[in-house]
Amino acid sequence: MVAKVSISLDADLVVEVMVLAGIGSPQDAVEAIVRDYVARGHRTEARTGLREQGLREVDVKPREPEG
Repeated sequence: MVAKVSISLDADLVVEVMVLAGIGSPQDAVEAIVRDYVARGHRTEARTGLREQGLREVDVKPREPEG
């Protein structure tokens, strides 16, 4: 089972996405755009190599308490 998230979007923005994507359902159109965005990110990561992975590992480490 996949968790679902509900968000509010500007109606004009959603209609524009539907027209550009050629998809009749607002849900399907926005989902397609998000999936495309994620896929592009993965392709970019694959092209740039492990350098990005190293930066990502630094970002996920917990920060030291300041104070």
